[in-house]
Amino acid sequence: MKTIYRRSFGFAFALLIIAGFALPKLIPFNGTEGPAEAVTQAATTLRVSVHRVVPEGLVERLATTGTVRANEEVELVSEISGKVSAILFREGSRVEAGEVLVKIDDSELAAERERAVYRVELAERREARQRQLLADGVISQEDYDYALNQLNVLRAELRLIEAQLVKTEIRAPFRGTVGLRYVSPGSYLSPQTRIASLQDVDSVKIDFSVPEKYSALMRVGGEITFRVKGSEELYRGEIYAIEPSVDSNTRSLELRARSPNPDRLLTPGAFADVELVVREVDDALTVPSIAVIPELGGKKVFVYAAGKAEPRPVETGIRTEEKVQISIGIEPGDLVITSGLLQLRPGLEVELQEAIDDEGPAS
Repeated sequence: MKTIYRRSFGFAFALLIIAGFALPKLIPFNGTEGPAEAVTQAATTLRVSVHRVVPEGLVERLATTGTVRANEEVELVSEISGKVSAILFREGSRVEAGEVLVKIDDSELAAERERAVYRVELAERREARQRQLLADGVISQEDYDYALNQLNVLRAELRLIEAQLVKTEIRAPFRGTVGLRYVSPGSYLSPQTRIASLQDVDSVKIDFSVPEKYSALMRVGGEITFRVKGSEELYRGEIYAIEPSVDSNTRSLELRARSPNPDRLLTPGAFADVELVVREVDDALTVPSIAVIPELGGKKVFVYAAGKAEPRPVETGIRTEEKVQISIGIEPGDLVITSGLLQLRPGLEVELQEAIDDEGPAS
């Protein structure tokens, strides 16, 4: 029993000694801040990085896709039916506007034209005699009108035959490159027979589309840049035509640009990665994208003000990969907090991680 009392007494004595050492450290002396309060204050002060807001130029670019097309393109076909008598072009060759490419047998039409010429000559002599007889009062006006009408009909028939003869020569409608041919000498052509294609690729067109929300910002004369698969070269073009309405199925606006192609390296039908400038602002107020916090009903940023985090509701404008334009909510010179965003709350005491230069951005 005495042993138990001795152990209990020793244990109580040890507790008193420990309490005597610890009590001065836990209780502040004469109202002065103690170590415990200092630890609490340190725990509620957050070290943050900031970005100083200064006006700067900002460009919004839009990336989209498009298709390269020939400046002019046509499928060569015959307007009349007939047998091919000659093919006067080489596949893949350059031809000039008006050059004869294919000749169709015209022997029957040539004979019809010759017969029509004789008929017209005979009708002209008859009309001349009838005109003289009318002047002499031998025949009536009706007799002369009949002869004149016959002459006019024969002349019209001759012009029709000559027009058919012209169609026996298939000519290039513009300067360009002829593609593969699908007929041979002796082939019988109809208006549905495909002969070859003709393309002008000295310059090319680029067809592309932009989302509906950008339609009001598109202008004729705007510049685009683009690349095609298999080439690292950056090509440039200029918008020259815009579809007047938005496509109701895709909700996009179709545009067309033209790009020079003097070396004919751009091939019609190629896929193009297109980029164009949508908007430019010379004095935009921007912040890093990470600093903008979405919330119910809008967006906000935290600004460093007198050692505390101050929330500011903002409205955004142009957005790039790294920056966001703030159109309403901040002023030049504001220090926008860019780190520790998950721990921030209104009025939280914050401390800057780096010194602030009054003449330039903090980050």
